[in-house]
Amino acid sequence: MTRTAATSSSRRRVKGQNFLKASVNSSTTQAERAHAKPCDRFGLTGPSVVLDRRINAVRGDIADIALAGILFAPHYACPMARRCAVPSVPVRDRASEHGAQISELIFGESFDVLDISGGWAWGYSAADHYVGYVPEDALAPPLEGSWRVAVPEARSDAGETLFMGSRIDGIVDGDLLTSAAGAVALDDLAGPDAVFDPVSLAELFLGAPYLLGGRTVRGIDCSGLVQIAYGMAGIPLPRDSDLQAATGTPLAEGEARRRGDLAFFPGHVGMMIDGERMIHATAHSGNVTIEPLADVEARTTAAQVRRP
Repeated sequence: MTRTAATSSSRRRVKGQNFLKASVNSSTTQAERAHAKPCDRFGLTGPSVVLDRRINAVRGDIADIALAGILFAPHYACPMARRCAVPSVPVRDRASEHGAQISELIFGESFDVLDISGGWAWGYSAADHYVGYVPEDALAPPLEGSWRVAVPEARSDAGETLFMGSRIDGIVDGDLLTSAAGAVALDDLAGPDAVFDPVSLAELFLGAPYLLGGRTVRGIDCSGLVQIAYGMAGIPLPRDSDLQAATGTPLAEGEARRRGDLAFFPGHVGMMIDGERMIHATAHSGNVTIEPLADVEARTTAAQVRRP
């Protein structure tokens, strides 16, 4: 288990899982440092390296210009800032509606485009650098997005659906915010200085269906739930559970688990709501649910024993 606050290279295994403390602090990775480079200055000074293509935009024909100093590609592209202009849109692993959903953009989130072809934009989410394809017509020029939706699902008077974490701009008019998506109740929104408990936010998703790659109340996966809840609390996390596990501080031997700690299993993550129970989006139950940690441990151990 880990408590989300400083990065540590060591991990303590506890019955097949890791525990991270409850205040994750994202660290600067090699790829993130590379992304800070200007587009007009680069050079490869050594052999190319193998990068995680989930979070580093590189294909056989093109790569992000930010990677030019560490990886060879036939062509490099400068990212073009865009944002999600629809309530939500799947991020897919290939330029096709039949491609697997690997993540999801929600309204107002930034997406950096590196290539557009056949109606599909290839690039990465600006928040977590997760790479994939989205329909070109789901994107629009960026906005500041100083307000965030703070409930699982909000509706504007224009009939637009806005999911938790959606970013909008507008003008306050009484108890409403008038935005490009229509008028939205201020009670459903949060300003930039709002403070949240990530566990309380995760609990708002109880019963939401499990969807691999999902990040909304209409469908969400384990790491998506953790990412949305902690992101709303001002703590950005990577997209996948193994990447999230690399960003926190492991609990010390014998240290008690507490609310907000993250429990990691092979390919899975949940959030402790107290010392004994965790909330997680799980394919086992098909939804977001609360279970005793001991039950999840036992089920994981049994699955590992059955494995040939």
